[in-house]
Amino acid sequence: MVPGDLPTIYAYQLDPEANRMAVTNPRTREGFDAHWARSLSDPGVIARAITADGELVGHIACFVMDGRDSVGYWIDRAHWGRGIASAALGRFLGIVTKRPLHARAARSNAGSVRVLTKCGFVLTGYEWAEATERFPACEEAVFVLESGAAS
Repeated sequence: MVPGDLPTIYAYQLDPEANRMAVTNPRTREGFDAHWARSLSDPGVIARAITADGELVGHIACFVMDGRDSVGYWIDRAHWGRGIASAALGRFLGIVTKRPLHARAARSNAGSVRVLTKCGFVLTGYEWAEATERFPACEEAVFVLESGAAS
């Protein structure tokens, strides 16, 4: 990820259908810029652009959340269903070798649940997540990728 990627990524995260599926609230321009300024300057964050056929289609990152190394990603809705998220996460797991690695997805987000499982993450359970500025309240599927596991 480089600053030049951010206008496209900002536009992708505004998509109402993508936010409904992911159970997220889009960030304001100010919130988005502040988030990415922190992320891109944090040496503990590994963020990569996801491209397909030479086009920027999303991003993926490893970051610390609640004291745990975690991974998250976003794919533009126009590119859903092509296996891009699974391929990107699989490649990313070769770059990010920290284990255990954690991930969460809204339980209702069947696409992300499928991507995480396909890439070797193990569902450990479900937890209710209270609403925040970024996320509406929802039941989350909680995943972990243990040492040596990756596909």
